[in-house]
Amino acid sequence: MRPIAPAPSGPAAHTALPIAPFSNARDAIRAWMRDSTAGDQVGAVRALEYAAAQGHLTAQFKLGRMYAGGDGVPANDLKAFEYFSKIADENADAIPGTADGRIVSGAFVALGGYFVDGIKGSYVKPNADRAFDMFHYAASYFGDPEGQYNLARLYMNGQGTNRDARQAARWMKLAAEKGHAPARAVFGDMLIRGGDGVPRAPVVGLMWLSLARDSADAAREAWIIERCETAFAAASPGDRSAALAMVERQQFAGRSAPQR
Repeated sequence: MRPIAPAPSGPAAHTALPIAPFSNARDAIRAWMRDSTAGDQVGAVRALEYAAAQGHLTAQFKLGRMYAGGDGVPANDLKAFEYFSKIADENADAIPGTADGRIVSGAFVALGGYFVDGIKGSYVKPNADRAFDMFHYAASYFGDPEGQYNLARLYMNGQGTNRDARQAARWMKLAAEKGHAPARAVFGDMLIRGGDGVPRAPVVGLMWLSLARDSADAAREAWIIERCETAFAAASPGDRSAALAMVERQQFAGRSAPQR
């Protein structure tokens, strides 16, 4: 895989270790935890930057998330992009399912989002092809449900690839089976509507929407709850009853990945 970003322009360049009284990355991580607990944000960031400069994956990812969200540091999407790029460039072969693998897959997903929209005023321009590459790698190599969901969205919209509802449904289902609430909701919708090569299965679709509602974050994912309520209101009494019976069977069996 070719390098994702040119030479970083900010702290993510890691060309010099921040001046700090740390003997190694592990010492810096302990200091980060201590300073975070004490509310010393400046000290915590300094410790993270030291650990990140020595290649500590958790520190690099944490800093990327902090800069992306403006959490304890001024928001800076380009710095976040460069941290995530360094993680992906140097650790693409991390073992799926491990702690490192989850960090690296998260970096690929974050990069995909940046390539979808670009970063205003920077060298990171919208690039659907690169977004597809990032999400596809996270989805296929790491089996990342967020990557699978976003890859499915690209197939649905024809971004970075040809529009393909069947591929969209395939990847959406994989994410839904892993408990990804938005994927469950969208996949349920796809089954209720059918078409474009996706067989219509309204009862199964209602089941997925019900599972999506149950696993959704009510504050951040109110649209899922609304979509579920709308679909159930439009469904026939028989379909509603059959779908709820399927949900009960899945919950009784303790399975989170129902099969079509």
